[in-house]
Amino acid sequence: MFLSDSQIDCVFVKMSSSLQDKLKCFSVSVPAVPDGQYEVFVGSGYLRFLRAALQEQFAPRSPFVITDASLVKAGHWDAFRGGDDLSVFVIDPPGEVSKNMQTISAILEAMEGCLLGRDSLVIGLGGGTVGDMAGFAAAVFKRGVPVVHIPTTTVSQADSSIGGKTGVDSSQSKNAFGAFWQPAAVYMDTATLQTLDDVQYRAGLAESVKHAAIADEGFFAWLEEHTEPLLKRRTDALEHLACENCRIKASVVMEDPTEKNRRRILNYGHTIGHAVEALSGYTLLHGQAVAIGMTAAGWIEKEMGLAADDRLERIETLLKKLGLPTRIPPLYSPEQILSLLKLDKKALGRRPRFVLLEKLGKVLCQDGQWAVEVPENLIEQVLCRLTVQRS
Repeated sequence: MFLSDSQIDCVFVKMSSSLQDKLKCFSVSVPAVPDGQYEVFVGSGYLRFLRAALQEQFAPRSPFVITDASLVKAGHWDAFRGGDDLSVFVIDPPGEVSKNMQTISAILEAMEGCLLGRDSLVIGLGGGTVGDMAGFAAAVFKRGVPVVHIPTTTVSQADSSIGGKTGVDSSQSKNAFGAFWQPAAVYMDTATLQTLDDVQYRAGLAESVKHAAIADEGFFAWLEEHTEPLLKRRTDALEHLACENCRIKASVVMEDPTEKNRRRILNYGHTIGHAVEALSGYTLLHGQAVAIGMTAAGWIEKEMGLAADDRLERIETLLKKLGLPTRIPPLYSPEQILSLLKLDKKALGRRPRFVLLEKLGKVLCQDGQWAVEVPENLIEQVLCRLTVQRS
């Protein structure tokens, strides 16, 4: 839901009134968590005002910023700090390659070295990898301190900054270690998306396609109709995109904050996607892997007789228009992927569970479960179909 202008004003006391009027705000309530309500703010061009607003909102907590080298290079770190000295940990190299327990240990040691206590505030300034590690560090430092997310990429603004999932990768699988730790607030400045390179930008749009596919056929149609303004990164399109993603993600998280059942629908395309991503050594971007995973899920639906309509064709067409892959690279065999699927977090008895669509905008639910078992021979058949043959 949207908050009133007066509620927004209370947070952004340091901002000009003209900018405050342009901000939209969602409230996310997590019943299972004490004081589990937080706000998600969406706007454009307010990052440079945010540090002062956070200082006002979270005083007297001591801030500790976690960001990465790409954000520093893009100028977002300097814009946020405004010339002030702040305690910061810069993840370098940026990206999934650093998303591991070694980096988490280094972050926690840096926080300890800054003499921070339970009165600290972790601020994650960056994409999904930064947010995952900032949330995890906040969850375990001194048994838990608040975290604020400032997502700066398409994937983090669409998905990972909302909902409290944190985690890092093991040597074998993605997000193997982590915790649920809900943020104290989330601030999305869509202007930060202008500095993303084209591959990163397009990859993150896969999460928006996923949200539309699982929850809102109308939003899916909007994506089909607005591909051009999205690829041109028009401010109005980016803000609408962020708001629709927030609406869908927040509604699912509020119902099932710790993924006991229905929240699993947010993993559409992620079962095979995570396996392919891990096999690539994370050279394949998360969104690219999810695009492949959604295509695979669509073919599984066809083979199971669940897809008599044209939804797979529509999903594939949209992904291709966004410049996203729909086939598995020839470097990875179906056998390798099947082996990794047994490590998937949704697997039971080493049998993976898949989120599948009943129709566009609605997930299949069988016997009260939102992730269902699929025969291994059918999975292998689909993997063989989608794997690009070596020339």
